[in-house]
Amino acid sequence: MTLDRSNIVEFIADIFERRGAESYLGEAVTMSEHMLQGAVLAEQEGAPEELVAAALLHDIGHYTSEFGAMSLGDARDNYHEEAGAHVLEPFFPPVITECVRLHVPAKRYLCATGKGYYARLSEASKHTLMLQGGPMSPEEIGEFVKNPHHREAVRVRIWDDEGKKPGMKTPDFRHYVPLLQRVVERWQ
Repeated sequence: MTLDRSNIVEFIADIFERRGAESYLGEAVTMSEHMLQGAVLAEQEGAPEELVAAALLHDIGHYTSEFGAMSLGDARDNYHEEAGAHVLEPFFPPVITECVRLHVPAKRYLCATGKGYYARLSEASKHTLMLQGGPMSPEEIGEFVKNPHHREAVRVRIWDDEGKKPGMKTPDFRHYVPLLQRVVERWQ
């Protein structure tokens, strides 16, 4: 199937429906529960649709094999943030793809700059933080804040961290299909 703006949202919905019940890297929620919780948290804060979409799609890189052959960490998924941004770039605006790309660096940034942030991370997030380079150095912080979407990425990261609550009620992915389609259509 050739993906385009008319079918990308349904394609992603199909991935969520088929694979969303998969384990989320040692967390107490599934992949879809985690991503849906992020979207709900964004909505509860009154975030714009683009940030709700970014919160919902931030971990889509774990499913990049669904988009065909990939070279960005597909075998080990060590760079799911880059892989996810890469597959979304043709269809979604930069604020979304940059939030996806930066949600891992945002964790590193917050660990370096946010008092008490590290202590709030789940054990799985603490483990992956070390694999992802640990807290940012002052030089890395300087580079991170140069990205015009770094503030939005930090918001998505916080929703990412908070979206790990077993039993939290969320709508299903289909609830977000109209929102995602509006975002895609506005950008193109």
